[in-house]
Amino acid sequence: MKVGVIGLGDIAQKAYLPVLAAQPGLDLHLHTRTRATLDRVGDTYRVPHRHTTLDDLLGQGLDAAFVHAPTADHIRIAARVIEAGVPVYVDKPLARDAEGARTLVELAERHGVPLTAGFNRRYAPGYAQCLDHPRDLVLMQKNRVGLADDPREVVFDDFIHVVDTLRFLAPGPVEQVRVSARTVGGLLHHVVLHLSGDGFTAIGSMNRMSGSVEESLDVSGGDRRRQVLNLAEVVDHKGQPSVRRRGDWVPVARQRGIEQITLAFLDAVRAGAGSPVDARDALATHELCERVVTEVREQAA
Repeated sequence: MKVGVIGLGDIAQKAYLPVLAAQPGLDLHLHTRTRATLDRVGDTYRVPHRHTTLDDLLGQGLDAAFVHAPTADHIRIAARVIEAGVPVYVDKPLARDAEGARTLVELAERHGVPLTAGFNRRYAPGYAQCLDHPRDLVLMQKNRVGLADDPREVVFDDFIHVVDTLRFLAPGPVEQVRVSARTVGGLLHHVVLHLSGDGFTAIGSMNRMSGSVEESLDVSGGDRRRQVLNLAEVVDHKGQPSVRRRGDWVPVARQRGIEQITLAFLDAVRAGAGSPVDARDALATHELCERVVTEVREQAA
């Protein structure tokens, strides 16, 4: 199975290539325009097939491709891969706005090519297990240190994980959406998204000036509660709390769901099936992110 990896930056090197390089039966092909990076990464993972142009890569007859290039290049690169008829996995976000994401989704539908958005938290064990837990109330936080930034960059590059996780765990259709935020000098300091529907509420927040780097998920209902801390520690509350911690030898890629979503994508390609993350559902997350950006800017005006 020939698999292309496009873009060899930090996320590709520390998250995806260790998973891909460990899989039997994969014939990896690497692509980046920087020769020194291409050779360094190729040597590290003992991958002989190295390409400095996208044309050369697509000429190899790929069975699947992963796009880990900068977000600004996602549409251009993913469109070329789709037009070549190759199933493609694209790091979140698909594009830096909902219109760009819609362009890719519609292009993939016209060509009949599976398009997968890299929403790995749907496959993170601690989060996926929450689907089996009562979810009358869902609370999620993802915080940063000293990273106030342009609202679009914050929402589409980082807060999108919170938005997608809330949508993924919502136990029914979302009927109401509210957004609140603090913006200083055009830079987004924090944002809160409030979703609600019949019998449930889901609230997600991000503070880019919080003083700590942390992520937590809290779901509760039916007099039961589950917390997931930094995707590694699960605390169940029903009377006395019980704690389950990530094993010492569990890889970070497995803890964060990256290994699972990668293998689910490859299995779907082998089976000739659709995407493990429905492209239209992924688009709905991008559309909600666009709404968040719009409301943040309106509140700051």
